[in-house]
Order: sequence, then structure tokens, then C-alpha cells
Amino acid sequence: MGFSDFIGNESAVRHLREAVAAGRVPHSLLMAGPRGAGKYTLALMLAQAINCLRQPVTDGLPDFCGECANCERIGQAMDLTARVDEAIAAREDLRETDKKETRILVQTHPSVLVIPPDPPQLLIKLGQVRTLIREVYRTPSEARRSVYIFTSASFMKEAANSLLKVLEEPPSHALIILLAENPGELLPTIRSRTSLIRLGAIATEQIEPLLASRRGDLKPAERALVARLAEGAVGRALSFDLPAYLTYRNEALQMLRFTLQQNDHSTLFRMTEGYRAGAEGQEKTVGLIRTLRSLLEDLLLHLSGASGLVRNIDLQRELSAMAQQIDVEWIERAARGLQSVESGMRRNLLRSISLDAFATDLAASIQH
Repeated sequence: MGFSDFIGNESAVRHLREAVAAGRVPHSLLMAGPRGAGKYTLALMLAQAINCLRQPVTDGLPDFCGECANCERIGQAMDLTARVDEAIAAREDLRETDKKETRILVQTHPSVLVIPPDPPQLLIKLGQVRTLIREVYRTPSEARRSVYIFTSASFMKEAANSLLKVLEEPPSHALIILLAENPGELLPTIRSRTSLIRLGAIATEQIEPLLASRRGDLKPAERALVARLAEGAVGRALSFDLPAYLTYRNEALQMLRFTLQQNDHSTLFRMTEGYRAGAEGQEKTVGLIRTLRSLLEDLLLHLSGASGLVRNIDLQRELSAMAQQIDVEWIERAARGLQSVESGMRRNLLRSISLDAFATDLAASIQH
């Protein structure tokens, strides 16, 4: 166990290890890269390397053993989904009055706090940042440095402003790491107070052999599809839930077919009926929006004559036919519509109605 288990982005990993060796790891880091690029994995590995009790050296640079008490406890947070589910379940067991005041946090080691977006809005909230503020000035007793990892760049305004105050004068023993797919989501004043580490995409040709060795459940055609859909993110490829994606994609295709063919609204309404309030409806809507964006990007590639870059390679024929009915303005309109759906989600608008409005507005824009 060590940095050798991290696949890709060798220069970024080396840069961090050199900083550990020189004792010059900044007080705040911004790790940016596509979903599944390994930002969270690398952040935890860095926490392990800084606080490893054995501190092995490989290739002349600091590493971590993965076996000492600190490495083992920090590593328990690696399965973030499972840890967040546990925290949500624990909150559900509380009294109603306590639920409102309890925020989702993950802490498997006393000096490493993971702060995920708090459901159902999936935003970093003020209560979570206040927990960091309460803890960050305490000198760690079981680690060299305390590490605080924000797994999302989606902050409520009050939370972002409170974090900014900590970033202005962070204590010397603390390391605050922010993970972001799009750093532009963060306040410029926050970005300016962090050191940027970028994780880039990995070539599809590198991902397919990895899938062949680690994902025996996938057939060759499925491996080729997942390698494209992963968008160069190794972690996303290895954990890609193809059946779930295909379910979302089927419903996204139903929506696009409706907008282009203007069929009976009842089919659309039956499909969107399942996108209701609550955490499950939130997850479904996020999955549908991501899949719609993937299809829209593929349609844009067809329009621009770059069909060889299409990710949904098993839909080439249908996507080509759809592209003949639309133009770039229609795709821009669709992209703005998806942004409106996301904005409505943050304001707790009914998701099914937002999706119906999105589809019917696009359908009305088609000239038949």
C-alpha cells in the first residue's frame, strides 16, 4: 500500500511527495479535476503520508505504509459512500429536534475530518464549517498535522464566507484540502488563498486494459463504452455502475425523443413522476442531468463533425439521426434548461415539474 497504488497524474503525485519531503505542504490545497480522477483518494493518501508512523521512503520520496495505526484509521474513510451512508443513518436515528442541528461529517481518525455535501440539498453548510472552526485551532495529539477535506466545491454562501476567515489565518498544524470538479464554483477569494493541484484525464487507451484486468463483469463492448464514459477518470471507470447509467440514459433518451418528436405528453409525465422530493429523488435527478449532458455533448460532437469522439459509442446511429434535427442554438438552449433544473433543485422546487418544463420548452423550440 502506498502512492504506487494511485494510477495516473504522476507529476501531481510527485509534486505533493516532494512537498512532504521538504516540509512545505501548504496550509490549504485545492485539488481540481474531473469526477473520478482520484481527488479524494489522493487527499487521503496525502493525509496518510503526512501522519504515517513509519514514514517509508520509495523512489527517494516519502510514502506511507498503509498499516500503522494512523494509516489504517485514516484509510477507513476511503469508502466515502459507505461512511456518508453511516452518518446519514445515525442522523436519522436522532430526535427530530436534533436532526435539524446535526450535520454530516466523516471522522475515522481524530485528526482527519472529511466534510461532504450535506443532504438533501448536497451543499456544504454553515454548521459543517463551524465544526471545522471549532476543531482547527486544537493541536493534534495523535498526528503531525490535522487534515480537513471538503469533498465538494458547492458551498452555501454563509459557509463559504466562514471558511474564508479560516483560510486567511490558518494555524500552522492544519491542512485544509478542497476538492473541486470546477474551481470556478468557489469564491475567487477562496481560490486565491489555496495552492492548486490539477489532476488531468487519462487516455481511453490506458483505461480499457485496466478495466479488462479489474472489471471481469464487463464484456468487451461494455469495457469500451465505460472507458469512454469515464472521461479519463480511472476511479470513475473502475467503479462505474453501467446498469444504473443505462437506466438513466434510457430515460434521458425518452426525454430527448419527446422534444424532437413531440409525442404524447403522458409518456413524459409517467417517466418524470419518479423524480420526486427526498434523497432518492435528488440522486435520480442528478443522475439524469449528468446523462442528459453526456448525450448533449455527443450531439454537439456530431454537429461539429467530430463523431469519432462521441462517448456513447453504442448510440452512434440514433445520435446521428437526432443531430440532423437540431442546431447548436438548440443545444445551448438545452444546456441552459438543465442549469435551470439544477437551480430549481437548490430552491427545493418540484423536480418532476422542472423536468417537464425543461422537456416541453425544448420541444416547443423545434421547428417542424
